[in-house]
Amino acid sequence: MLSVKQDLLAALAAALDTLFPGTAARAAFESPKVAAHGDFACTAAMQLAKPLKLNPRQLAETLRSALLATPAFQRWVSDIEIAGPGFINIRLQPAAKQEVVREVLAAGARFGFAPERGEKVLVEFVSANPTGPLHVGHGRQAALGDALCHLFATQGWSVHREFYYNDAGVQIQTLTHSTQLRAKGFQPGDSCWPTDPENPASKAFYNGDYIQDIANDFLAKKTVKADDREFTASGDVDDAESIRQFAVAYLRNEQDKDLQAFNLKFDEYYLESSLYTSGRVEATVQRLIANGHTYEQDGALWLKSTDYGDDKDRVMRKQDGSYTYFVPDVAYHIAKWERGFTKVVNIQGTDHHGTIARVRAGLQAADVGIPQGYPDYVLHTMVRVVKGGEEVKISKRAGSYVTLRDLIEWTSKDAVRFFLLSRKPDTEYTFDVDLAVAQNNDNPVYYVQYAHARICSVLTAWGGDVTGLKNADLSALEGPQAQALMLQLAKYPDMLTAATEGEAPHDVTFYLRDLAACYHSYYDAERILVDDEAVKRARLALVAATAQVLHNGLAVLGVSAPRRM
Repeated sequence: MLSVKQDLLAALAAALDTLFPGTAARAAFESPKVAAHGDFACTAAMQLAKPLKLNPRQLAETLRSALLATPAFQRWVSDIEIAGPGFINIRLQPAAKQEVVREVLAAGARFGFAPERGEKVLVEFVSANPTGPLHVGHGRQAALGDALCHLFATQGWSVHREFYYNDAGVQIQTLTHSTQLRAKGFQPGDSCWPTDPENPASKAFYNGDYIQDIANDFLAKKTVKADDREFTASGDVDDAESIRQFAVAYLRNEQDKDLQAFNLKFDEYYLESSLYTSGRVEATVQRLIANGHTYEQDGALWLKSTDYGDDKDRVMRKQDGSYTYFVPDVAYHIAKWERGFTKVVNIQGTDHHGTIARVRAGLQAADVGIPQGYPDYVLHTMVRVVKGGEEVKISKRAGSYVTLRDLIEWTSKDAVRFFLLSRKPDTEYTFDVDLAVAQNNDNPVYYVQYAHARICSVLTAWGGDVTGLKNADLSALEGPQAQALMLQLAKYPDMLTAATEGEAPHDVTFYLRDLAACYHSYYDAERILVDDEAVKRARLALVAATAQVLHNGLAVLGVSAPRRM
């Protein structure tokens, strides 16, 4: 049906240009809001009526006559209706819809993919401090980032996955201090370990039980190994540097386990500390000073970020000589640009919203050729977890937060990925553990996966070679449920394009639920393994194509497509 749509769009563009020269760009189809109104809708008549000073309905009638005279519309369209002030509703021949079955079976796992475009995109996600295991907020980032990477790949981008480790600054000092106290035998509640939330000093401690685990292994002089480092503890409680390196390596290993449980791999782990040791931070600051975009005030160095749309100027270097956290971010994004990534997407929590303007301001002030609006940001809210009807409290510093691995162990990798992608990133989301393990139609991932498994059971019962269905006679696919299912299949490529452009992986979950619903309706309406061989093969071809698109869509989400449930 992709070829059918392209033929019809070309005919529409030609007709527009013939009737009203220079208007071919208005050629576009939409999906009618009400399915009964037709298969495609065109609003070109209403768009052109005002500039051409014509009645939109009369213009639509003129365009209708011209379209019905074209070979493409004569071949693929059964009727064109004019509605309201000038809507053009197009009804396709059954044969036009049937074409999508052949296209899916021919393309297989590549159905919906765009050609390679020769451009690179870097997606940075799950960026975390190595101060604890990954929590469910990081899980939402992981699901979003991985799915977005898959989406970009479908549209021909060369994708680079990057994990940025905030391994420098106050958080690491806090981790070191907390581990050292535990190694010396102190614990939360002791006089040297303030826990009063009204006391600012209490912020300098991590209270989780995992800190004691790190301290115990440090005292045992254990060796820990992560993807990017290996370190053996000295066991000396006064050796702060050894404690720091061991604790970071220990938690890097823990985070690796979280990522492995989520079946997630990165192309690169980029360390914040490297921005300092390589001199990138200092070079960036000097560039901003040399460009005249900074000033000294109250013993601090400020960036004139208001010159670039920020609501106020920002401190770059504090009175004590340390840099504020957005400065290494600017240096990091200059490095991304210099590595050839003209498109960059950062996935972060909504609490990072305030950093967007200052980072972009710093990049513009650096004047290294980076365009305005670089990088893109996808911001997400945190996740509430409900289990047994009660909320599981998340408090990282108190040590009672839900980790990503907890959520996976309670449910499954598939459920966690699908659920965390089932809403827009910036909307609040409650993860219902009980729903995620329910085997019923209320569980969206079960509902979609069951549709795929249901088709596989039909194909297994048939026992034939699916590849032979590519040449099946599809003329028997004329029932309303079959027609609706084929139309839904045909929407998949455009959905991928729109989801990528909108950086909206949740569109894929919505689509898959709709596709599963279409299939379940079709399965209930028509028996597939009938005696009539031609009808059976046509119906088998349709459900095989449906299974392929379900598989493809689930793969974009990083979710499996089981053959049996």
